[in-house]
Amino acid sequence: MKPLTATASRESNGQTSSRGAKWPMLLVALLLCGIGGLTLTRRQVAPPLATTQVALPANVQAVRLDWRVVNSFPHDPKAFTQGLLWFDGGFYEGTGIEGQSTLRRVEFPSGRVLQKRALPADVFGEGVAQVGDKLVGLSWQSRRGFVWDRKSLKLLGEFTYANEGWGLTYDGQYLIQSDGTSTLTYLDPQTFQPLRQLTVTFNGQMQRNLNELEWINGAIWANVWKTDQIVRIDPATGQITAYLDLTGLLPRALRTGKEDVLNGIAYDAEKKRLFVTGKLWPRLFEIKVQDGGL
Repeated sequence: MKPLTATASRESNGQTSSRGAKWPMLLVALLLCGIGGLTLTRRQVAPPLATTQVALPANVQAVRLDWRVVNSFPHDPKAFTQGLLWFDGGFYEGTGIEGQSTLRRVEFPSGRVLQKRALPADVFGEGVAQVGDKLVGLSWQSRRGFVWDRKSLKLLGEFTYANEGWGLTYDGQYLIQSDGTSTLTYLDPQTFQPLRQLTVTFNGQMQRNLNELEWINGAIWANVWKTDQIVRIDPATGQITAYLDLTGLLPRALRTGKEDVLNGIAYDAEKKRLFVTGKLWPRLFEIKVQDGGL
């Protein structure tokens, strides 16, 4: 089976940059030109991040998991869902689109928005994760991250990162970030500095378009952008061990055709409930994964 692919592609960040390669050539050119009185300062370059990529046996195959709908609930059909997480009997949700991006607290099961904070008008909001009493959020191409107080949603600070921001989750020790490629980046939850990277593979091949993330029972679950697929990733190897095909979950009659793709995974660990929704979806679904998939 080939890696799950998107029917359309969003511009990826291209993590390898040509800027570093041009610097030695520029230095040589300046020295050869004999520019008098010019002092060149040596720039320190950070070492590349360690990348976890484990060779997998050729016969290892991701397992397709069966599922069923347990219930469905109202969801704001104008919410361009980018991040979703469960806490204290309800949801925190991050939404996107420049000029419309928000962080919100959502009541369950009514779907009513209890609190809402707007992101800067020039920012396209993305994934959200909880770290203690704080919420951390990403933006798509602005490379700006945000930290809010969980209770008041008051903005506490900002940080920057070098790649695009797509999904975000917290494993209890590290923040884990997706950027639309096959690479997940582990961040220090206090300094937000990148620590290492994990290459994700589907049956031995790179899996791109990893989007919204959720940490569930020791594994990383991820939406695959522009598909109805959710994959389960082993954080030790990067291997996708299982996947859900949620085709048909949202009835065609409820789709608008305007980017209303599956995106949003939240897990209630106490009651072992899995919730999923999508961008501009009018419903949020509780699903049961069969055969001990969780």
